[in-house]
Amino acid sequence: MKFHTRKLIKPENLNANNTLFGGALLMWIDEEAGIYTMTKLKTQKVVTKYISEINFVSSAKQGDVIEIGMEFLSIGKTSITMKCLVRNLFSQKTIISIDKIVFVQVDDNEKPKVHGLTLEYIKSNSK
Repeated sequence: MKFHTRKLIKPENLNANNTLFGGALLMWIDEEAGIYTMTKLKTQKVVTKYISEINFVSSAKQGDVIEIGMEFLSIGKTSITMKCLVRNLFSQKTIISIDKIVFVQVDDNEKPKVHGLTLEYIKSNSK
């Protein structure tokens, strides 16, 4: 798994328990997954289709630095599927894991669009 994004947990990211607000973390994950998909499919015309069960393993506190990792799983005719792991940068403790995130390439009418890419192409262009 490659970790591309790091975030510093600031006061505005906290919930009433003074730990990282799950909604903020999910927004960051969705953004990172979208960027990951754009780089693989070479287009900005992608949308979130599906996010599997989300497993909150541990919390993060103000001042912690987290990193978001994505790993390619599979490719469909219009889609790409990946998994996600978020961990504390320094302790390496897992904060959240998501087994499956699916993004779909869309056309100007927001309908699924065949991307024409192959598994070999995606794997050979992994960064």
